[in-house]
Amino acid sequence: MRWNLLSVARALNEILPCCGSQAWAQGIVARRPFPDEATVLLAANDIWLKLSESDWLQAFRSHPRIGESRALKATSPQSARWSEQEQRKVADARDSAGAALAEGNRVYERRFKRIFIVCATGKSPEEILNILRRRLENDERTELQEAAEQQRQITQIRLRKWLQG
Repeated sequence: MRWNLLSVARALNEILPCCGSQAWAQGIVARRPFPDEATVLLAANDIWLKLSESDWLQAFRSHPRIGESRALKATSPQSARWSEQEQRKVADARDSAGAALAEGNRVYERRFKRIFIVCATGKSPEEILNILRRRLENDERTELQEAAEQQRQITQIRLRKWLQG
């Protein structure tokens, strides 16, 4: 893997769009070299599950709201492209589902003080809206764990794209 040979700074720059958490990216870079894709994916999961809540929240902030094209904080062009691809079906929702998702985002943010994170790849606006409504019933701890799991899934998808790129 060419990435194993990069400087720490370049390696961090390349992998950060896959997740958005500095601590996660630093953890992955520190574990180099990786012999293959499978070990990168396993390490990514291991590191993610050991991060602090604040590290998870940093990763969440690197995403745009469902149905929007830009994240609340500046992200890399690669991360923005992946978000756009992941939310392609939602971006096309100009009907009541799109409006309901926008309102659901606002309700979620008021309730949990962060954006709604869901692995949107392959999901219709209606599916995402149903997931959002279900998750609004969660308590704070349960919802944080669910959001973290969704971020883990997103990271795995992005890592596979990155590794194949």
